[in-house]
Amino acid sequence: MASAPGSPVRVRFCPSPTGNPHVGLVRTALFNWAFARHHQGTLVFRIEDTDAARDSEESYGQLLDAMRWLGFDWDEGPEIGGPHAPYRQSQRMDVYADVARKLLDAGHAYHCYCSQEELDTRREAARAAGKPSGYDGHCRDLSADQVVEYKAQGRTPIVRFRMPDETITFTDLVRGELTFTPENVPDYGIVRANGAPLYTLVNPVDDALMEITHVLRGEDLLSSTPRQIALYKALIELGIAQRVPAFGHLPYVMGEGNKKLSKRDPESSLNLYRERGFLPEGLLNYLSLLGWSFSADQDIFSVEEMVAAFEISDVNPNPARFDLKKCEAINADHIRMLDVKDFTERCAPWLQAPVAPWAPEDFDEAKWQAIAPHAQTRLKVLSEITDNVDFLFLPEPVSDEASWTKAMKEGSDALLTTAREKLESADWTSPESLKEAVLAAGEAHGLKLGKAQAPVRVAVTGRTVGLPLFESLEILGKEKTLARIDTALARLSA
Repeated sequence: MASAPGSPVRVRFCPSPTGNPHVGLVRTALFNWAFARHHQGTLVFRIEDTDAARDSEESYGQLLDAMRWLGFDWDEGPEIGGPHAPYRQSQRMDVYADVARKLLDAGHAYHCYCSQEELDTRREAARAAGKPSGYDGHCRDLSADQVVEYKAQGRTPIVRFRMPDETITFTDLVRGELTFTPENVPDYGIVRANGAPLYTLVNPVDDALMEITHVLRGEDLLSSTPRQIALYKALIELGIAQRVPAFGHLPYVMGEGNKKLSKRDPESSLNLYRERGFLPEGLLNYLSLLGWSFSADQDIFSVEEMVAAFEISDVNPNPARFDLKKCEAINADHIRMLDVKDFTERCAPWLQAPVAPWAPEDFDEAKWQAIAPHAQTRLKVLSEITDNVDFLFLPEPVSDEASWTKAMKEGSDALLTTAREKLESADWTSPESLKEAVLAAGEAHGLKLGKAQAPVRVAVTGRTVGLPLFESLEILGKEKTLARIDTALARLSA
């Protein structure tokens, strides 16, 4: 079943443009891309857009944008072209119609006139009898008179592929040897009654014509593999295909409650991760761990390191659970791995309108450059930067009632008054000097530094937690810091 010795690796990523891209789709794209790059092979990017009712140009655009954002370059496909163009199935209908005709002429397929009601009735009867409920072959060998009768009734047939009466065994690259018996793989539809080709036809036909050597796809498609293998053998007989590709079925990605992560789950949307400010490097690092591991003692690695190490045979067939907290932790590590200049540039979308709550003219580039190295060590996702630095650029700090109540205990007014006095005479070119000032204020009131700095932090930044306080005070400046302490004192006295 594998590609011929010495033949180049050709894999494909073939999503449907329906809705927003989701992380399961990204994991499939990642494993295909990494496999192709590891073997110096070819990645074919193909768009499966034959479902006019569900496909959209907006989703198509999002797919291309997502691939670029993730850094997945493709060798053949949309906007690039290639020897097997076009790479959108909606533009290949004549190809599928021609193959369907050849399958019919050669006896590998036949017309099926069964109505849906008849199919349902026979399936129910089979279930009641404890038999397999797939298609029972009713129209496999119709006589000419039966065909005439069905046509006279106004029935329009679908096209079914004729499965061979034989056991199909293949070696899955992830799961090992798998066997399917004939009674569990019945004949199946490949063309609708209206002439529209089904996924069951177009997917393997395109793989055959595009000379795909390895099909790496989700576990949910495993049950269709014996059907496709039989179809490939028919296509080889007709001179349309060169080989049966090797198959590898990737494990499910599970969400909450050990249920398969679906498009409807909020944490499945790729757009959500982009909006929250995940780095492509961090997200891909985490997604690669859903079924594969770099080494027993290393979870953090670059995309380049993954490509160098990736083999499909190392993928674990067991379901992988998506853990958002671990994903965030890995992303935080990748944020810290950036050089500061790169970090500041990547934060830009969250420091500008319409995201940033401050007026554009109030943004101070020098203050941003000064605070950035401190912020870089604290963020899990880039979107957190806005709340972490807003105190530098807003006229007054944002302070919710809960934070104010938590920090401003009895005696906070006296502490703030002393802290203001100490800060007034401190050296404002030294965060250590500012720390000593607040420490001295705390000692004067019998408080350790942790409790002494809490009301100062909320008075100046509006929040109970944030970036290193004394570096923040230095960057904000003496005048604004003291003015904000004065405002807090006035609020306490009121």
